[in-house]
Amino acid sequence: MSAIHPVILCGGSGTRLWPRSRAARPKPFLDLLGGRTLFQRSLDRVGDPARFAPPLIVAGAVHVAAIEEQAETSAGARLLVEPEPRNTAPAIALAAHALAPDDIMLVCPSDHHIADEAAFLAGTERAGHLAREGWLTAFGIAPTEPATGYGYIRIGEPLAGGHRVDHFVEKPDRATAEAFLASGDHVWNGGIFCMQAGRYLEELARHRPALAAGVAAAMALAEHRGWQCHPAPAPFAAIAGESIDYAVMENTSRAAVVSADMGWSDIGSWDAVLAARARDAAGNSATGRADLVDCRNVLVESDGPRVSAIGLEDVVIVVDGDEVLVTTRAGAQAVGRLAGASGK
Repeated sequence: MSAIHPVILCGGSGTRLWPRSRAARPKPFLDLLGGRTLFQRSLDRVGDPARFAPPLIVAGAVHVAAIEEQAETSAGARLLVEPEPRNTAPAIALAAHALAPDDIMLVCPSDHHIADEAAFLAGTERAGHLAREGWLTAFGIAPTEPATGYGYIRIGEPLAGGHRVDHFVEKPDRATAEAFLASGDHVWNGGIFCMQAGRYLEELARHRPALAAGVAAAMALAEHRGWQCHPAPAPFAAIAGESIDYAVMENTSRAAVVSADMGWSDIGSWDAVLAARARDAAGNSATGRADLVDCRNVLVESDGPRVSAIGLEDVVIVVDGDEVLVTTRAGAQAVGRLAGASGK
């Protein structure tokens, strides 16, 4: 069986992890969990040459330096440099044009955490089987709480190794999320997809012909510089950006889902960072110099100054240069508003 082609998407500004995450050095390129950055961990997961072809990395020009610094172990990798950010549907189309029509793409965001890599690989095998049969396959994550920050997928009739997608659901309110959790027939949309390159381009052309044509034109005039491919700026700039969910997955009749209980997190807030980290007996986690006395479920992240706290519970403290963030864990989802106000 032919190897699967990983497509690693590097985009976004990661404002919810301000002040550590900034536009020039966003979340994927930070060591948030110890030892390796999220981007490097994404490459590590698809590093087995018996299973995977060398990765295709899709990113903007502003992140090329970080990628070249951190992708040192990925022999044969290729980098597609987006002229401008246009969301995931065009980014994935760039990668699809760089592959043969029958090649299987495994599309992975570069800033997610997966605790159980064996479950991830098992899910990939099942998704790859469905992709070879012409299905555009999403990874569904079994919900552990009535989360309102994720999109959901309602599971339909069984397929070999997965299910047909009944429909996609936007981020719900709390009551709806609780009903989804109780029903047992909804999973989180993990943002990971597996499909044939040619099938994806066919579906994109069917549902978003102007977008598909713009990407095709940009790739037809692409400039190649070593391991980098630079699509032509003018046709790509004319594209109306859109996510793969809106442009393709919600419109195709060939959407499938495989459920993967793999300890997934989008590391979308400082609270999620705390949940993914090793913690002490009181639930605390500290990086940098910190003294925590009678504290519970406290996250400290400091790049220099010592942080001392007494009697705190469910609090996040982040020190980065001359910026200091203090928030409750419940308030961590709103951190992006501070990043916008500070202009970072």
